[in-house]
Amino acid sequence: MRILVAAIFGGIVMFIWGAVAHMMLGLGNPGIHQPVHEDVVLSSLHEGLGPTPGVYILPSFDPKQWNDQAARTVYAQKTQTSPFAWVVYLPQGEDMTNMSRQLPRQWASDTLASLALAFVMGLAAFSFGKRMGLAAAAVLFAWLSTLVPYWNWYRFPDALIWAALLEQLIGWLLAGAVMAWWLGRRERKAA
Repeated sequence: MRILVAAIFGGIVMFIWGAVAHMMLGLGNPGIHQPVHEDVVLSSLHEGLGPTPGVYILPSFDPKQWNDQAARTVYAQKTQTSPFAWVVYLPQGEDMTNMSRQLPRQWASDTLASLALAFVMGLAAFSFGKRMGLAAAAVLFAWLSTLVPYWNWYRFPDALIWAALLEQLIGWLLAGAVMAWWLGRRERKAA
């Protein structure tokens, strides 16, 4: 039960920090720009990408052609002269100002991540400092295993990747401090 309570506390702290980081500090926006001619780009998406939602990488290459040296050569030449784009595409659109589905999902994600971290923190009678070290290690693990590959393979902007590390590190140190304090309460009372 103490791990579940720690996870709920951590989820709340992380959710609040996420709101502050994105809405007040702008840590979710570095490297994200507005198109020069948005309407031109938007009008070409339906024709160029079709009706299927998903992620599109442009220029595109069919992995089934990997062993076709001629196709790879043409693609390699095209990538050297064409712009690169990583597009998350919803052909039907969505009201991005209505966050009624995203906010509960974000809180659930923060709380489930807190549950995983609280579980590891609660495995042994770690000190507060060691539990905080676990929180920092978890952030670095997640950043190195998820966001750095997005930077490496999909060309996510440097500023976005570094801002994400800063956001996650501060957030999980704050949430980790609350969880470490909560998890250590019983141990201090027993001592």
